[in-house]
Amino acid sequence: MKRKVREALLAYLFLVPSFLILGTFVFWPVGFSFVLSFFKWDFKNMRNPVFAGFENYREIFRFFPPMDQSFAQAFLWTCFLIFVSMCIVVAVYGIVRKNRTAWFLLIASILLYAFEGQFLRTFTLVLSLSLLIVIFLKTKGYLSKHLAGLIAAVLGLTTLMLTFDKRFYTVVDFLLEGRDKNLFVKAMFNTFYYVALSVPITIGLALGIALMLNSNIKFRAFFRTAYFIPFVTSVVAISLVWRWIFDDAYGLLNYFLSFFNVQKIAWLKDERWTIPTIAIVSIWRTVGYDAVIFLAGLQSIDRSYYEAAEVDGANTVQKFLYITWPLLSPTTFFLLIVSLINAFKVFTEVYVLYSGLPGPYNNSGLTMVYYVFDRFYVQQRMGIACAAAYVLFAIILIFTLIQFKVGRNVVEYVS
Repeated sequence: MKRKVREALLAYLFLVPSFLILGTFVFWPVGFSFVLSFFKWDFKNMRNPVFAGFENYREIFRFFPPMDQSFAQAFLWTCFLIFVSMCIVVAVYGIVRKNRTAWFLLIASILLYAFEGQFLRTFTLVLSLSLLIVIFLKTKGYLSKHLAGLIAAVLGLTTLMLTFDKRFYTVVDFLLEGRDKNLFVKAMFNTFYYVALSVPITIGLALGIALMLNSNIKFRAFFRTAYFIPFVTSVVAISLVWRWIFDDAYGLLNYFLSFFNVQKIAWLKDERWTIPTIAIVSIWRTVGYDAVIFLAGLQSIDRSYYEAAEVDGANTVQKFLYITWPLLSPTTFFLLIVSLINAFKVFTEVYVLYSGLPGPYNNSGLTMVYYVFDRFYVQQRMGIACAAAYVLFAIILIFTLIQFKVGRNVVEYVS
């Protein structure tokens, strides 16, 4: 017993320097900034911060002028549309499986969606919920096996409803209206737009490049190095080069587009192109890193799987769908988490491309990290900056937890 205690103490003594360094430069600043997010800490109260409670968090979400409808109403309408979409998807599956009960669920869902009478909506809501439970219990095995497909169908149908049906005031409408009345909401909107634009494209392009590099092509080492060089190059240098490429008068990109009779685009002067411009630079910079990680995952797959598939007569598409993609899921899962976190922290590209401004005008390039930077260094309202930073941390944490939850059912780890 004494020997185990002595070994444990010796191990912790070796770890003390690391704990001291991490505690001094990581844990202490993180914890102290969280405490300061509840204080009024600005230029006037630099030496003596004043406790303000949740006032900093209320301040960053304060709208001027006030919103016409509350976020609670928008959130309830969004949940309502998600529920209706879920009912319709499950009902369609039940009809395909020749389940007669599913017809009642489908009719109730359509009535619930089509009519706006409060009594009818409440009645059909209870009916749909009851029938949904019955269908779920009868098809429990299917839902647990194909949960990813069900979620994708529900989200797709919900997106269509949110986009094309303007009868309901949803979270999307709240954000569209609120981005002109609150800078932090606009920063959130721009950040989500950037994440949705850059992450899927980067992952898709990286997978295609990795598949190409994994094949028997000439100069494979050269291409691998060429794709990876942008990732290890300074972001500032890359952004400065892209400023010249995006120049609307003398830029290289507009010069190439002129060969296809495309009119000159004001990449750095039109607010419509602000987030796509930033996304182009980020995709070009990070796609090489993702491709190298994908390439490592591809080379770790045992060739015997492909040989067995060729014996069974599988073509290239079938081998990709049933061998490469499932066995590459751990690598994809890792890249999705890393790419999502990095995308939410975008800042340098905005700062350099637009010479320290959040876009050409109208804060079109304002991101959440840039909002924190502006409040902390420019306006010196450090308490609000800390609060905004922890809102960003909470958003990243929620998305990461969702990815881990979904990854448990989707990712396949093969020894």
